Amino acid sequence: MEEKKEFAFSGITLNGFLMLFVSLLLTFGSIGIAIWAGIEELFAILTFAIILFVISIIVWCGFLQLEPNEARVLLFFGKYRGTFTRTGYYWVNPFLTVKKLSLRARNLDAEPIKVNDKTGNPVMIGLMLVWKLSDTYKAMFEIDSQTIAGDPTKNANALGASVAGVMQAFENFVKIQSDAALREVAGQYAYDEENDSEAITLRDGGDEINRQLEAKLDERLSMAGIEVVEARINYLAYAPEIAAVMLRRQQASAIISAREKIVEGAVSMVKMALDKLADDNVVTLDDDRKAAMVSNLMVVLCGDDSAQPVVNTGA
Repeated sequence: MEEKKEFAFSGITLNGFLMLFVSLLLTFGSIGIAIWAGIEELFAILTFAIILFVISIIVWCGFLQLEPNEARVLLFFGKYRGTFTRTGYYWVNPFLTVKKLSLRARNLDAEPIKVNDKTGNPVMIGLMLVWKLSDTYKAMFEIDSQTIAGDPTKNANALGASVAGVMQAFENFVKIQSDAALREVAGQYAYDEENDSEAITLRDGGDEINRQLEAKLDERLSMAGIEVVEARINYLAYAPEIAAVMLRRQQASAIISAREKIVEGAVSMVKMALDKLADDNVVTLDDDRKAAMVSNLMVVLCGDDSAQPVVNTGA
């Protein structure tokens, strides 16, 4: 099993409101001392006030505010020092670099894409995916999450400090990988299989297809520390260029199935009629008359149009 590199931040963490009071005291205190030292021309004390003011500015850089299901990845001059997930207002070492991440679940409603099924027919297929970050170390350092795919004009450092910017980069990564996984799964099955009723198809595979899709997505997205909550196919249709042909084939298949039922019922009714005539001694028919009667009944029962009987009034 792969070793988990993510761990909780264990450095100095102070109450944010307490340090806010200390920061205000340092800032306004240094300004007051500098004004007094300038009036009295005490240059040594003025230098001390300037140093104190610089320290207060540094202290102001150490505040963290986290909402539920947010995280901060903390680095100390490039070295990973842990992930901070405690909700609230805190103060940490101001020399730490802070990378903001969201751990909340996100939806991806992918636009249908054209793929070839197992038999080579082009089909349009789309998916719905629910995902979230589960490993902040992989998310930040295993893939390039600092830039937005397709927009090289964006500033990497600016995006690294923005939750929306970083998460948009993850959404681009998830979209590309989900398209690849969907193509791989769809290529293993036929859209619809007529010859082998036991074979799993995209149209009636249902839960089995969705389970395989989740497994493929987990395999592809785990490298980025992304957990797949749910994945399922939400759109499936033949591509427009063959949709009309496939519709005619389905109509033909439906007509054949209906005809089989009609013929089966008609044969049963003809047999019942012959048996009933014979049992009740209504009329005695030879083989030629039975054949003619069977032919007429089959035409009446299997025909699409209403029968037009011809009444024989002769001898």
